[in-house]
Amino acid sequence: MEMTVRRGLGAIAFGMLALGLAAPATAFAQEGSKAISMPDAGGVGAALYQTKCAVCHDHPAETRAPSRENLAAMTPDKIHMALTTGIMKVQGQGLADDQRAQLIGYLTTKSAVKVDWAKAMMCPADRRTVSLKGDAPIVGFGFDRDNTRSLTARQSGLTKAQLSNMEVAWTIAVPGSTAMRAQPAVVGKTVFMPVSDERAVYAFDVSQPSKPCIQWAFKAPGSSPLRTSPAYGVLADGRAVLAIAGQDTVVHLIDAKTGVGIWSKKVGSYAYSMTTGVPTVLKDRVVVPVSQFEITVAGANAQQCCTNHGYVLSLNPKDGSQMWRYDTMEDAKPIKDRGDGKMLYGPSGAPIWNSPAVDEKRRLIYFGTGESNSEPVSKNTDAIIAIGLDDGLEKWSLQATGRDIYVIGCGPNPKPTQLNCAKNTVFRDVDFGASMILAHLRPGVDAVFGGQKSGTVWALEPSTGKLLWRNGLGTGGALGGVHWGLAYADNTVFAPISYTGKSLPGEAVDPARIKSGLYALDASTGAVKWMFASEADCAGDRIKRMPSCARLNGLSAAPAVIDGAVVTGALDGWLYVLDAKDGKPLWKFDTAVSFKGINGVEGAGGSIDAVSISAANGLLFVNSGYGMFGGKAGNMLIAFKPKRG
Repeated sequence: MEMTVRRGLGAIAFGMLALGLAAPATAFAQEGSKAISMPDAGGVGAALYQTKCAVCHDHPAETRAPSRENLAAMTPDKIHMALTTGIMKVQGQGLADDQRAQLIGYLTTKSAVKVDWAKAMMCPADRRTVSLKGDAPIVGFGFDRDNTRSLTARQSGLTKAQLSNMEVAWTIAVPGSTAMRAQPAVVGKTVFMPVSDERAVYAFDVSQPSKPCIQWAFKAPGSSPLRTSPAYGVLADGRAVLAIAGQDTVVHLIDAKTGVGIWSKKVGSYAYSMTTGVPTVLKDRVVVPVSQFEITVAGANAQQCCTNHGYVLSLNPKDGSQMWRYDTMEDAKPIKDRGDGKMLYGPSGAPIWNSPAVDEKRRLIYFGTGESNSEPVSKNTDAIIAIGLDDGLEKWSLQATGRDIYVIGCGPNPKPTQLNCAKNTVFRDVDFGASMILAHLRPGVDAVFGGQKSGTVWALEPSTGKLLWRNGLGTGGALGGVHWGLAYADNTVFAPISYTGKSLPGEAVDPARIKSGLYALDASTGAVKWMFASEADCAGDRIKRMPSCARLNGLSAAPAVIDGAVVTGALDGWLYVLDAKDGKPLWKFDTAVSFKGINGVEGAGGSIDAVSISAANGLLFVNSGYGMFGGKAGNMLIAFKPKRG
């Protein structure tokens, strides 16, 4: 999975997508607006693509941008929003309306036509009412509030024996989607499934597992896609709600029974603030982590560098008003002249990409942060942090990697002409992208586990942040290491490794010992119990279906533990079920194939990444398709069931 970032302004131009910041994917226009694309009869769009886009999108393995093929699968409004009000708005500012329309027309000639697939899947009258009876096995990113990503046979409706022999029950293809990034919340027989590109949450009744139907649909106001998975909780007044956040940093609270929006609250403070981590719904508050993507633009001399940082909010569930706010650092201020009369600002950085673990016993919240974007380097960059649940005050912080000043388009040894780029930096971009886990090892003994993009797994004492152990599974880098998440069960930490990295000075990577795959670590000592290597598989026609199979085959998506089996997905589309005790493969399935969804839409799977694996009511849910980081786009939600006989 060897990758490098193309240096210079070309990488900056479309490098925003390098962090998995999927371009917004919903209808941008107000009622009655004109079309946003036009046929590229004069070749203007093709010429614009060659001069402004091809340097990155024709080399996705090097630049981590979506490929030309992935762009073609996007809807016109998705690309329009990216260039006008979304993540790519800085790059789109120089385009006139007709130029932008012709560029979009050139890119989306073969894009999928929008269809109202949900209408045909609405439940009959006798199944239309949502029942919230039964357990809630999945309430957020980590399934439970400890973020263990572990389910019992009773919670999932699946046993290890059944997971060893599965088949497709049904599929849903999402038209125009190229990055399936979110998992559902589950209560009883209801699966609250988000569809990010449609800015929608659907309540699926799966009481008849072979015939799912939609009980209600929530469409977020505005035009921004939803970015997080939904979180479920019951408020002090007994009202069951869902919380979900969008690309535009708007948090939506939804009545879980009816699908009616209760309130929407914009929480972004800075020009490049964004929400990615899943909120947490408690009886008396909604906890929201906030990230930022200034890293993607600040390498250009035309940009001011750098003023954004991450923070955590506690919101009043009644109206979304702020109860307290924790900032990962002080506000940036002018530090020095960068050499042309303009000032460099700092400190900055420490985005919070992950979903916090909430420790109600100790009244603490645990989360991890990302790199610094400018000097001076805050102690809270690339760090694991605990704050008070009741007051938001910092209790402890452990910095894992110092002087990781990282801006796309810079480098460890920037040119003198690159005015925003810092010198004397390790330049690794080794965030804590994975959420912290609060694990109960044995009576009276707990630990907080964190997985870093450096490939290191950390174990800390929850009350003090004292280091218990660490294990470096390679050196990782900007694409992981540990990318999206860990899992925990039975005194074992399960760490997926997408990329082992290159040897660093004084820190050799042994390719015979360290490979991309899944590592099972003893939770008490950090010792490796077993590992499963995800090897390249390009046999037969796979090389056509998955052109990057030889290079992209690591495990990046957050795994799930279900009744003693570990379910994990690979960047080349393979889904694996492993025995949690010894790593023995129990079953695998190639998801990078074509499907005809029960919603009447044709689609195909691709890379398995992000938050893609969950289970409920005897069904295993898997998202397939993630056209970021050089991965293969796709648009499938696949439900598996135990095979009979």
